[in-house]
Amino acid sequence: MSSTRRLFFPTPLLFSLVLTFVVPSEGVPQPAYPGVAEATQEVPSAEGIVRELYDMVTFPKGTTPDWGQFRALFLPESVVVLRSTREATSVFTLEGFIQDWLDFIEGSKIEETGFTERIIRTHSTEFGDIAHVWVLYEAEIPGWGRPPQQGVDSFQLVRREGAWKIASILNEIPTPERPIPEVLRGEG
Repeated sequence: MSSTRRLFFPTPLLFSLVLTFVVPSEGVPQPAYPGVAEATQEVPSAEGIVRELYDMVTFPKGTTPDWGQFRALFLPESVVVLRSTREATSVFTLEGFIQDWLDFIEGSKIEETGFTERIIRTHSTEFGDIAHVWVLYEAEIPGWGRPPQQGVDSFQLVRREGAWKIASILNEIPTPERPIPEVLRGEG
């Protein structure tokens, strides 16, 4: 995801939905959540926000994520903990996490190849204004000739002013000694 994950495989997470309210112009009501069907104007679920994150960090060659939209999915005080080696993790603020992404994109030259991070399976729980979303994902850099790398992310979200925001992300890489959690196992 980032330079800290390179020992396993660069596997960024990772959104194309802006969660800020749009100020109406010329008296015409505007959607509160761009990208959401105007007919329903439903607020995305916690899992929907997580899916937006993965959509955002999957990008074709010649482009990179929109970091303003990326930031909009998180609480400003959010924390991200990524597996960095087989024995260690790295802890980031939101801005540190974005910088780690920028370093990964530049260092791996993935703006030239693009990047794919695809959700394989999720397991979500919402309770009041908190939510937990487990994600089994697969990440790859097109054209590198390596098989996709699987990882597990654990998202904690909180509902603020009617919208879900990511409070933290914890990341782990499955190994034979550390198999995929049972809630994420299943048929294909």
